[in-house]
Formats: sequence, structure tokens, C-alpha cells
Amino acid sequence: MSLREQVGQIIIAGVEGTELSSLERAWLKLIRPGGIILFRRNIEQAGQVATLLREATEIAGAPLFRCIDLEGGLVDRLRDLVAPMPSPAAVFATGKPAYFAKHGRLIAREAKTLGFNLALAPVLDLALPVSASVMKTRVVSSDPAGVIAYAGAFLDGLTAEGVLGCGKHFPGLGGGALDSHHATPLIERTWSDLWTQDLAVYRALASKLPIIMISHAAYPQIKDRIPASISPYWIPSVLKKRIDYRGLILSDDMEMGGILSQTSIEDAAVKAVTAGTDIIEICHTPSLILRAYEALLTEAERSPAFRRRIASSSHRIAKFKNRNLNTRMPRPASSSQIEKLRDAVHKFTEEVQ
Repeated sequence: MSLREQVGQIIIAGVEGTELSSLERAWLKLIRPGGIILFRRNIEQAGQVATLLREATEIAGAPLFRCIDLEGGLVDRLRDLVAPMPSPAAVFATGKPAYFAKHGRLIAREAKTLGFNLALAPVLDLALPVSASVMKTRVVSSDPAGVIAYAGAFLDGLTAEGVLGCGKHFPGLGGGALDSHHATPLIERTWSDLWTQDLAVYRALASKLPIIMISHAAYPQIKDRIPASISPYWIPSVLKKRIDYRGLILSDDMEMGGILSQTSIEDAAVKAVTAGTDIIEICHTPSLILRAYEALLTEAERSPAFRRRIASSSHRIAKFKNRNLNTRMPRPASSSQIEKLRDAVHKFTEEVQ
């Protein structure tokens, strides 16, 4: 791959609406990103979703990560098209591991039927009192063992249906009182707290997690007030060395206030990749996508060390896609397929209530 193609591969980008605009077609062709992520604003009908994903893939000219946030409950981008999926907290409350796995399988079936190959779930944060008003039903337990049991079975369910998962939000948002969509949470947890509780989940599930998402929270008692997503400490020293994680590393959305309140999109993109992030998400604004791309390209042209970092991540992504990615182009789901999914979700909802 050329340097431009390598830089494009480390970006997952969002688009504005239910079909591609002429501007989006232009920047997709220029950047050729490694993935696309859709939100509720992009989802209207099954055929429309398939067309959008197919066109983006054709313009990019290479297999894409076709991503969607599907946790169930509060974060469920398909609730209007299919049916509201039970939340992680509701499923965990049943105490039945078979339901944990079924949750993963149903979410994977929804994703696969609509043409997605990567569901950004499960949430691995602890359900601690300080973050209850922020995380709500997205989290399942204050006990790491409970989170491990739920998330491990959920990931098994995703894998059984051929859909990739992504554990989030490393190193843990359970101790944060602020929403990182709007500001940088300062999480006042000690190293002992994190290692034996928050990070215990990642240590137990590292071999099952194909991708881990890095948060925009900072941990001043441990290192500094720099968000983990751009910190030179959390990814290389903790995630890669101490936990020995070998999968792909993804940033949380780089448009979030948790990072852009601290620095520019250009600086954030370069620092995230320098810190060891393989893929950065930029989920909405074309100008920010283009500015991040140009910043990464400029830094790679200027710095041989940074160019090697880009080459390393793009190579890892290419190997990962060849080994794990369902690259078959999505076909429109039929009305009968959607109805079967809807019935399955309704039945599961009744079972967990």
C-alpha cells in the first residue's frame, strides 16, 4: 500500500445521512478509510442500509470494517428498524449465562442481517455508584467476576454468528462521574483499584477480545491528566506489556468532548497513533475527518518513526481483516428476515423480564 492508503486504513469514519452525498463520495475516494460506522441517523430501511454500506465499500476499494454500536438498551442503533433489544443490565439480572450468550447471538444476527461485521460491544466498565447516572443500564455489575461472566458469554454469542466484537472502554469508565461525550472524566482510582477490579476484566478476556476501545478518561492518581486515548502510558505500558494484549486497538470517537476539549483533532489523531492506537474513529464531521487524515499523512511524511507506526498498524489491520473479517458485500435483508428478527427479540425480551 502507498502511504496515503496506509493512513486511510487506520480511520473509521461516519457519514451524515441515509445516503452518501457528493462530498462524502469525494472524501471516501480520497481517504479510502479502513471502516465506516453507521448511527440511527443513517438507518431507515434494510435495503437503504445495504445500499449505503455497499456503495461506501465500492468507493473505498477494499474490504471495510462495517461498524455499529449495538449493546442493547440505551445504545441500540437498530431499535427502530427491528425492535428494542434488552439492555446488558436486564440480561445480566437474569443470572443465566445462557441468556448472556443469547444476547450476543441476537445482536450479532441483527448486525449480520443488516450488513455489519463489527458490533461495538460489550461494555466492560464496572457498575460503580459514582458512574451510575452516566452509564445507567449499559453496565452489568460492580464485581469484575460478573462482568467477565456476562461479557465472555456475550462474545461467544457474537463469535458463533460470525460477527466481531469490541470491548470498551479501556482502562475503565466505572469510576467516572462525567460523560466523555461532553468532557474528560477524571477518574480518581488508585493503581490497586484499577488492576484488581477494572483491569481484571481485560486481563481475563484479553484472548477473546478481537478489538479493544480506548476511552477519553484521565487517571491522575496513576499517571497524569492526559486522556488515555492519547496517553503514551496506557496503551504501550499497560495494555500491551502488562496485559499482553495482541488484538487491534481502537480509539473512542475522536469528535467527543472528552478529547477535543483538551486538544485539536490534528494533535489528537497524531498522539493517538503515536501512543499505539491502530484505528481512530471520527464519527460525523467531514472537516474533522479530512483534517485528521491530512495531519496523519503530514506527520508520516515528516517523521520516519511515525511513518513506521503507520506502516505497523496498517499491516496489522490488513492481517486482521484477512484472518477475521466477513468481507462479503451486504445484500438487502428481506421483510421476512426482519420480521423473524423482530419476533426473536420480542421473545427474548419477554424471557428476561
